[in-house]
Amino acid sequence: MIDKLVSLVCRVFFVLAFIVLILGIVEKIANLNGYTLTRVYQPERLLEISISLAVLVMVLLLRQIRDAVRSGGRA
Repeated sequence: MIDKLVSLVCRVFFVLAFIVLILGIVEKIANLNGYTLTRVYQPERLLEISISLAVLVMVLLLRQIRDAVRSGGRA
């Protein structure tokens, strides 16, 4: 049960990280043209958020792999 939940969280965070990354890129392009999409976050901050989510996904995946190796199962 917990494995399925962790897998779902990994997928959701990965998609969210990708969306925030794309939003940051589009925001930077818009800023170069004199426009803005998000008034709250700068493009650099969006990139930081995206990287943080991606690192969290990597940690969760490595934890799953470690648990699978320790239990003798396949990763």
